[in-house]
Amino acid sequence: MTSTFLVVPQWQGSGSARAMRLVDGAHAIRADLPSAATRLIDVPLEAGDSEGTGILRYSAIRLVRERIERELAELDGTPIIIGGDCGVEYAGIEHAARQGRVVLLWADAHADLNTAQTSPSGAFHGMVLRALVDAGAIAPADVLLLGVRDLDDAEARFIDEAGMPRVIPDEVGDRVAERIAAARAEGVEPVLYVHIDLDVLDPGVFGGVGFPAPFGLTLEQLTAAVAQARAQLPLVGAGLTEFAPAPARDEVPGDSAGATDDGADESGSDALTVILRILAALSR
Repeated sequence: MTSTFLVVPQWQGSGSARAMRLVDGAHAIRADLPSAATRLIDVPLEAGDSEGTGILRYSAIRLVRERIERELAELDGTPIIIGGDCGVEYAGIEHAARQGRVVLLWADAHADLNTAQTSPSGAFHGMVLRALVDAGAIAPADVLLLGVRDLDDAEARFIDEAGMPRVIPDEVGDRVAERIAAARAEGVEPVLYVHIDLDVLDPGVFGGVGFPAPFGLTLEQLTAAVAQARAQLPLVGAGLTEFAPAPARDEVPGDSAGATDDGADESGSDALTVILRILAALSR
């Protein structure tokens, strides 16, 4: 089945000082995607209101989710959602859950398992996976946490209490096979969704994110893990999020050395080369 890319330049779910850069990142990726297979989701300019939820900018996040849901309902191909912040994944994973029991490969430096009550920031991109679990869209045991290493205390407790598996790249295939066997024993045929927050990669590999965390995956480890998962199950959706490139050199007053010296050139072709290799692993 062919892939369709939904580009969602949402920044309202982010708690990063670089949140607005997520808009630039989404549009930079869009420029390298096939136009005939790419759709742009309109994101409001305004920040939005919490609407009493305790979630910052919730009204804008809710509106974008509704727009993604409408677009997904009309698609025939496999949707690959391009963020923007991780909040854009809610609609994609919920859509996948309507097609079967989801085995979710969650490749991210962060578990995104806070609630509005436990979140230190109020930013939805740190709550999206917990919201999906609490809504019943996915079972905790069917979430494979890959590269997760920067946890709040409440998230760590939830992982332990819920029995959510943490995996290393080399064991992804075996763990997916275990989840398939468990689902089939219950008379259910599972499907696969892959979430990738670019901060799952080590900052030396990819630096253009809002919350880099050391000791991440290499690009080869990530793409191999995706290939292992895809060899086991049909992919019904995927997402790639949180590209927040640094300002170009000519945008940084008085900066003659460039916006960043860490890792790859996060605002230029090197970062996009990494991203396109990941997208190739998801869409081939």
